[in-house]
Order: sequence, then C-alpha cells, then structure tokens
Amino acid sequence: MTAPDAKAIAERRARFRALHERGCFIIPNSWDAGTTHYFSTLGFKAVASSSAGYAWTLAQKDGALTLDQTLAHLRDLVAASDLPVNADFVDGFGATPADVAANVTRAIDTGIAGISIEDSYPPSQRAAHAEPLRPVSEGVERIKAARAAIDKSGQDVMLVGRAENFVQGRPDIDDAVARLKAYSEAGADILFAPGISTPEQIKAVVDAVAPKPVSLLVGGPSPLSLKDYEAMGVRRISVGGTLARVAWGATMRASELLAQGNFTGMEGPPGAAVNKLMHG
Repeated sequence: MTAPDAKAIAERRARFRALHERGCFIIPNSWDAGTTHYFSTLGFKAVASSSAGYAWTLAQKDGALTLDQTLAHLRDLVAASDLPVNADFVDGFGATPADVAANVTRAIDTGIAGISIEDSYPPSQRAAHAEPLRPVSEGVERIKAARAAIDKSGQDVMLVGRAENFVQGRPDIDDAVARLKAYSEAGADILFAPGISTPEQIKAVVDAVAPKPVSLLVGGPSPLSLKDYEAMGVRRISVGGTLARVAWGATMRASELLAQGNFTGMEGPPGAAVNKLMHG
C-alpha cells in the first residue's frame, strides 16, 4: 500500500464534506486494510474506523488501544483505498485539552478526513469517577481544543462531537441534546449521539443542532431503511463495530464446531474469489 499524496488527501476531504451537505449516506466501519479496500469496491463513499474492531484483531478489549497503535492503524486505512476515512479517536487520548489538540494534530497528519471525540472517560479511568461521562464543560473544552488544532493545521478535516449517554448507561435524551448543542457551539461540524434509536429521539437531536449534520449509529437489524432515516433528517449512518461482530460471529460458530471435530461450519467464499477483491 502506498500513502496518498497531499493533493489526493485534499480531494478526499472535499468529497467527504460534500457528502454531509444533503441526503443521507452509509459509512461502514472497517477494522483493517482488507475490509477498507473491500468496502471501496461496493460503492460506499467513505469509511470509518472501528476502535473496537481493530482492538479485537490485536486480542485487546475495546478502549485498550494506545495512541500510537491508533495512528498506525489510521495510516493503514488511509492507504488501503481512495475513500475518505473518518477516525474513531475515542476521547482524544489526552488527559488535558492541550493533549487532545496535540493528538488531533498527529491524527490529521495520517490523512484522515474526519475525526470524532467522545465525551466519556476511557475505560481505564472510569473507576476513578462517579459518572462515566465527563462534565459538559470538560467535553466542550476538548472539542474546542480539537477545533483549534484542525484550524491551525489548515486542513479541511471534519470534527464530530459525540454525546455518549446512550452507550454509557445514561439514556437521558435531554442531557444528550444539551451536550450536542454545546459541542456544536464549540466547533463540532457533525453531531453524534450513538445509541439513540426512536424517531422521537432522532428528531430531537436533528432539530436541536440543525442545520449541522447528524450521524446515527445503527448497531443491529432495523425495520427502517436508509430513506426512512433520511426523511428524519439524518445525514449519515454508521454501524460501529457491528460488521466486525458479524465477522466474529461467523468465525466463532465455525471454530466451535471445528473444536469438536466437526467440519460442517467450514463455509465461505473460495480463496480465489477473495483474492480477486484485493490489490495486486
């Protein structure tokens, strides 16, 4: 894989921003270069990284990756296809807003087109805090720091502000909306409350931050279609670690049978078919 040049990166970033201006698109979450490349062959317009999916490939729990591991992973994804890459950058890997700014600067240098910052504490720090979510004021300062780093870089990287209420056991839509409004005012380009699912919750978020785009997580089977979500005002849909979980599910089912001496689960596309999907 060859890293794209500055002109190619700028063009990807322009395409990524344009995707958020109208309509609704699906941004699948890849966990390695192979899945990133494969998604590019299916007509998707962008990909996002999955911190969980990648962590599992390293026999690590979600949230255990280091900054350097994440940056190396992002470089691999950027080089794997010509699609814009949105970085799952957890909480920014920094104890302070200044740390977040420095780390976002390093992430920009990987060639990403978007970067998300969560407002929950990382797993290693949660035991030291009464709540899994940072105070809104801290979340705002970290978004401001990321915004300043992007502006200073002069690069057109989109910033995603995330309210983690519904994935951290605090499903309070009013608090999530208040957080997203604060992050929007602090400079986030895209707003995201992973875990919301009802039309009422989605409408509340879309209305609160309009006209800025809203990203929605669809983490499992849904009776609603892309057009249904578009009609609610959603601009993009991610699937988080879902595709990685689907892959793990297939592997677990087949390998559990194999461990019993049973080969009936050994189904999959021929190696030649997979090879045709790859570079070279």
